[in-house]
Amino acid sequence: MARIVSLAQGVAELVHDGDTVAMEGFTHLIPFAAGHEVIRQGRRDLTLVRMTPDVIYDQLIGAGCARKLVFSWGGNPGVGSLHRFRDAVGNGWPVPLEIEEHSHAGMANRYVAGASGLPFAVLRGYVGTDLVSATANIRPITCPFTGEVLTAVPALRPDVAIVHAQRSDRAGNVQIWGITGVQKEAVLASARSLVTVEEIVDELPPQPGAIVLPSWAVTLVAPAPGGSHPSYSHGFSVRDNDYYVAWDAISRDREAFRQWLDAEVFDRAERTAGASDATTSEVGA
Repeated sequence: MARIVSLAQGVAELVHDGDTVAMEGFTHLIPFAAGHEVIRQGRRDLTLVRMTPDVIYDQLIGAGCARKLVFSWGGNPGVGSLHRFRDAVGNGWPVPLEIEEHSHAGMANRYVAGASGLPFAVLRGYVGTDLVSATANIRPITCPFTGEVLTAVPALRPDVAIVHAQRSDRAGNVQIWGITGVQKEAVLASARSLVTVEEIVDELPPQPGAIVLPSWAVTLVAPAPGGSHPSYSHGFSVRDNDYYVAWDAISRDREAFRQWLDAEVFDRAERTAGASDATTSEVGA
């Protein structure tokens, strides 16, 4: 059964230097709070996996957490480029970044293969693209029944998957609805998993279109209200579009990024901890 812990404890227990880490969430339910905690805890040499690395991975890359990125699209959605990503690839700042690029279909099928216990996935999606020549993990394979030449990609089996969801019950069963992306497949494919949630309830109420990650499939659950900001959690919050626009200017300049990191990741955590301590003292009194 999944255990319920604090976010800091969850990251400390599950994310180690050198791990392959998948933080999934498509447009919504992106685990920003968990990503910031990984930065605060100073994890290094991570292989970051994500179908659509956007601002959260730009922040992790800029903070020096990553040595490799496995992905299928990268950008600041609706705005433009990821400048910390570009700086790492082009200039090796703050550390060089290796990249492995796939198609969306390739990444999704790799997660499915990992979740299914299969060694690889087969699809047509790479035929006619230059990804076959640019990425070593894409290989031609001949169908034994028809002779058709297809492409094979190895299963993704991250060391740890981190996702955000709307709810968990106290047994660690997790409920997700809205745009679900590949959160389910990422969790099932990974050796360990951390799910941050908006709320923990006694019982999961019926929710149209929801999926449930059963407690046996989840390692740790951590309460993190607002943990997907600036993305959104359907039914709980809306997307902060201004944040994404502001990120473009912040991320273009190394010093501006450093200042943002200090103010919004490190100093914010200290302020939050201080407020929490004060509240605890008042309650105790």
